[in-house]
Amino acid sequence: MRGPAIHRTIDLASRYLFPTYARAPIVIVSGRGCRVVDADGREYLDLLGGIAVNALGHAHPRILEALREATESDETILHCSNLYHHPFQAPLAARLAELLDLPRVFFCNSGSEAIEAALKIARARARRTKGDEALGIVALEGSFHGRTAFALSATGRDDYRAPFGPLVENVAFVPPDDARALTRAVTRRTAAVLLEPVQGEGGVQPIDDAVLKAARTACDDVGALLIADEVQCGLGRTGAWSACRQSGVAPDLITLAKPLAAGLPLGAVVGREELAVDLGPGMHGSTFGGGPLPCRLALAFLDAVDGEGLLDAVAARGRQLIEGLQSLASRHGVLRKVRGRGLMIGVEMEQPVEPILDRLRDRGILAGSAGGNVLRLLPPFVVSVEEIDRFLDTFDGVLTLDATTGDRNAAAGVPEAGGRS
Repeated sequence: MRGPAIHRTIDLASRYLFPTYARAPIVIVSGRGCRVVDADGREYLDLLGGIAVNALGHAHPRILEALREATESDETILHCSNLYHHPFQAPLAARLAELLDLPRVFFCNSGSEAIEAALKIARARARRTKGDEALGIVALEGSFHGRTAFALSATGRDDYRAPFGPLVENVAFVPPDDARALTRAVTRRTAAVLLEPVQGEGGVQPIDDAVLKAARTACDDVGALLIADEVQCGLGRTGAWSACRQSGVAPDLITLAKPLAAGLPLGAVVGREELAVDLGPGMHGSTFGGGPLPCRLALAFLDAVDGEGLLDAVAARGRQLIEGLQSLASRHGVLRKVRGRGLMIGVEMEQPVEPILDRLRDRGILAGSAGGNVLRLLPPFVVSVEEIDRFLDTFDGVLTLDATTGDRNAAAGVPEAGGRS
């Protein structure tokens, strides 16, 4: 039974927030590891991880310690203008540069902002090296790069772009699985190719290595930049620091965000040395980007991933999860395809996924969607063997019950239940 405080929270949200999210009717109040607890005291296994943000789960000891250290002084600095230095931003930049083998870093607040900065660098560099006509951006159909104007312009989803046009011009889209089409689209007038090595919102679609390599070659041939959007798939999510480099392709720019500051807003663009001139003094900026507390937590996040062997853990748990889902697919025809890399996994289904998400949530499992019929799983890197087994058993039970109910309803002429409760 929900208490009055829960009803009040949900009522206030419905009355005062813009309705941009289809929120589940629960109020999360605490968490530890891969578990979260709602205001009713009910525990859930969180396999969405804040949409790839909570890579260390909740209340990770290293993050808690960093927070304690940051707040133990009566004179803690929560904000420091980028007109000055503070002790955490430059060390974080050096760490990212070393991990990704790209020596220049710009900090911002989000993935969308990182994409904006990367595209601005690409156009500034194209003007510098090729002239005013080389402003084109080539992106992939089905891609998602953010909600700000330039990022949205490069997002390969008409339904996302249509309400806000006209947007930034000179963006061309090619199929994500067609290396030849990509090569043809890249010309002397191209400033950059932008792609996600694993498309997230587009259905958890890994881009084939051949397409990534074709993009690298095409950019080299015409003097364009290759931008890897690793906001969701980077920083360990696929079992490597960089998903693009994991495929054997070195991009010119990598955009980062979601897990970087362990839950606080922080984005970054990491790029080649020669591009420093294309984001010089006064050309771009961010009031809050790279502040003391987010950078401090980002260093703790990187320490945890490195020091606790979490890249190997992601690879191992990802194999366990994919193999378990493939086993379920062999027994449940409603599962069309299992795809992904590391702990970034999509399950394409024969039916809308929202009713499945509701039934999983009713049984204490939080998952997500990536398109109308794709179940999306983004577990924390610290997820255990037992927790994955629990999800697989629960999912199996939901699919079995759905099949039984569906057969029974079909025989009785009753439509199946669906939609959000």
